[in-house]
Amino acid sequence: QTVLQGIILLPLRAIFIAFILLLAWLFASIATFRHPGKGSVPLKGWRRWMIKTSLSCLTRTLFFIMGFQVKVKGKIASLLEAPIFVAAPHSSFFDAIISALTGMPSIVSRAENLSTPVFGTILSSLQPVSVSRQDPDSRKNTVTEITKRALSRGQWPQVI
Repeated sequence: QTVLQGIILLPLRAIFIAFILLLAWLFASIATFRHPGKGSVPLKGWRRWMIKTSLSCLTRTLFFIMGFQVKVKGKIASLLEAPIFVAAPHSSFFDAIISALTGMPSIVSRAENLSTPVFGTILSSLQPVSVSRQDPDSRKNTVTEITKRALSRGQWPQVI
């Protein structure tokens, strides 16, 4: 019975996951198409709404299909209450669950991740703070950018 379920469920889950990732890529591409500033200007209006609602819903659906059910207990801090949201250990795909539950905040990510096909476009739509491992001033620049976004009084999304 377990083998039979694996034979049926694994391909179905893989197809649904691929479909959801392509939908997320499509929404991210539409929201960032011809956006002035490409990361230096925050997404506003329909673009931010589209990223926040569609990617959050698709990410939750993706994790549900993979077998994860996450319930939030308590109240999620708003952008004005907590412009910086800390998640630890920040080393696994579980960060995506936190992102989906908190409304798709900006994240701190390696600059190389932005050039990854499909995932790079989705990541770019979240307007990440990119960290370059080759740049010796990257750590200082990252701290400066996070501080700038935290003090923007709600113009930028939360930073995780």
